[in-house]
Amino acid sequence: MSLLSMRFVPDGVLREKAKKISKIPPTMKKYTDDMVETMHAEEGVGLAANQVGSLQKVAVIQLPDWDEPLVLINPEIIRREGEREIEEGCLSIPGYRGTVKRSEKVRARALDLSGKVIRIKAEGLLAQALEHETDHLNGILYIDRLVSREKLWKITYNPQEGNPQEEAETQKSDDASPESELPESGTPGKSQE
Repeated sequence: MSLLSMRFVPDGVLREKAKKISKIPPTMKKYTDDMVETMHAEEGVGLAANQVGSLQKVAVIQLPDWDEPLVLINPEIIRREGEREIEEGCLSIPGYRGTVKRSEKVRARALDLSGKVIRIKAEGLLAQALEHETDHLNGILYIDRLVSREKLWKITYNPQEGNPQEEAETQKSDDASPESELPESGTPGKSQE
C-alpha cells in the first residue's frame, strides 16, 4: 500500500462531480487500500476519491470502533430522515470546523469491491460520514452546508496544552477563511480556472 496525494482547497477537482464506475477494474482493490491508508495517515473517518485527485465515484469510511473499512463504489443516498446540526471538518480543508445541517438517519446504496449491491441503514456518525463523502463525490464541500458563515471555526494548536483549540472565525480576509479560496459556496460541479 502507498499514500496518495491529498487535494486541498482551492483545488478544482474538489468541485468536480465524480463519474460512475460501470465496470470495477482489477486494480480497484489496491486503489481503495491506498485510499484507506491515506485516510488513516490523515486521521480521518472517510475519504472520497476526488480528495486524492481521482474523479471515480469511490469512497471509503472507517469509524473509530470498526476493525475493517467500508469500501463504497458508486455510493448514493436514497433516503434521508430528520435533520440535526452537527460540527464537521474535512481533510481537504485543514484547520477549520463548522456547524452544518445533516440528516439524523440515511439509507444508502453502493457496490462493494466484488460488484455486489450493498444497502446501508445508518444514523449518527456513519450517517454523517455517508452524507459527507457522497457530497464530495458530487462536488459539494461541507462549507456549502454551513448553518451560517458565523458557524465556521479556525482550529489553532496550543503547544502549552498539547491540543487543538477552536476559535470562532470572525475575520473574513483572503488568508483567514477557506471560503475565500473556493469559487463560491454552493457551486458544485464547476472547476476553478
